[in-house]
Amino acid sequence: MSAWKIISNHATALYLITKNPAIPARQLAVKLDITERSVRRIIKDLQTAGYLRIQKEGRSNRYKVFHSAPLRRTDFGNKTVGELLEALSQE
Repeated sequence: MSAWKIISNHATALYLITKNPAIPARQLAVKLDITERSVRRIIKDLQTAGYLRIQKEGRSNRYKVFHSAPLRRTDFGNKTVGELLEALSQE
């Protein structure tokens, strides 16, 4: 049986970036249990989709998450990235 997760790596990466906008790709890779190369691909996907912007700060990156961006899944109506992240943050 294949191992899969309810929350995708893309959503989890966005959540972790929201909590720490300066998180290094290497640290994201460890937290997601995937390769750094996969993390860089996910970050590029999120940037291309308009969910985040990458700002270079010296040798590091800082990420800006666009909470008002609509989710790509139309079956969730007009929900935004911010609403998803808020739901994931509930304790």
